[in-house]
Amino acid sequence: MYEEISQYVRQLIAESSPSRTAWNIEKVRQGQPASWNYIDGCMMTALLSLSEITGEKAFFDFVESFIDSFVAQDGAVRTFEAEKHTLDDINEGRVLFPLYEKTGKEKYRLAADLLYRSLSGQPRTSEGNFWHKEIYPHQVWLDGVYMAMPFLALYGKTFGANVEEDIASQLRVIQARMRDPRTGLYYHGYDVTRQAFWANPETGCSGNFWLRALGWFSVALADLGEILPSGKARDTVTAIFADLMRSLLPFADPATGMYYQVVDQGARPGNYLESSGSSMIAYAMMKGARLGILPPEFSLRGKKTFEGIFSTCLSFSQDRMHMDHICLVAGLGPESDRRRDGSYAYYISEPVVQDDAKGVAPFLLSYTEILRL
Repeated sequence: MYEEISQYVRQLIAESSPSRTAWNIEKVRQGQPASWNYIDGCMMTALLSLSEITGEKAFFDFVESFIDSFVAQDGAVRTFEAEKHTLDDINEGRVLFPLYEKTGKEKYRLAADLLYRSLSGQPRTSEGNFWHKEIYPHQVWLDGVYMAMPFLALYGKTFGANVEEDIASQLRVIQARMRDPRTGLYYHGYDVTRQAFWANPETGCSGNFWLRALGWFSVALADLGEILPSGKARDTVTAIFADLMRSLLPFADPATGMYYQVVDQGARPGNYLESSGSSMIAYAMMKGARLGILPPEFSLRGKKTFEGIFSTCLSFSQDRMHMDHICLVAGLGPESDRRRDGSYAYYISEPVVQDDAKGVAPFLLSYTEILRL
């Protein structure tokens, strides 16, 4: 039924190289060459998962070639700037672990060490959480959980670093500060100082529930549930994960199983069913059920969402498939960009594109869960 998906991936790979990827729409639009970044990192993670489940070596080979072009023999990572202290740039490092395991190349271990040292020096809030970026001081974003925590957990699992309680502690703070008790949903961002122009002066939280932020958070929790060893830290993660998945259910579109760009606002004028965050939630629900963290019925809910995306957001023309309804980007601030204020009007104003890895990669991850059923 889904044969077109693998062909779509092959087409994207054929149009990509280590110097330019077809799925990084931000860079394509700006005419910039490839760099070490989370967008390509998401796609590398998806390609590795797809290679594992389908046995298609070409997917693995592309990832190895791509990462090889950035990682030097001494572990230095081309274009990575540790001094910027941005969690986004940690994400691509998670593919270093399976590459190291399968190829034995020492440079992958050295690169993982480099990123781990950088993350160890990441500024933290007064409550112990990583700043999302140096340019966003004292701020915690849901996005950053996905960007940093699976890498940190994989490093601990692979090289024996004691990271589990740090991960759990940061997640407990996020649950305490960013979870809305009425809906069970999480706000996009939180400023400990409550000084950011977008922050609620009493809670420090941003004003709305952005779907992809919740999607990043969901995927991170599902992946951590697989990576972390049994114990108190994993128990913390799985409890937060199960609560969030239950909280999301009432907001699914009944017809498609998809979710809205601003999750709790339904068919309000301007709101739309968004494919990247919906793919992330589909993946998280199916994976959570497969791991036994969630009840079996969540597998069916995730599958319905996947099928809704497939029927609603995939288009076919001249033997070519495209994925639509992808929010290109959204964020909070900085001070110099007050348009990004976390309002409803802001989230629905960002460009909607097709074939961007922020949507394609999680859709492919959800597809790997379909293949495991």
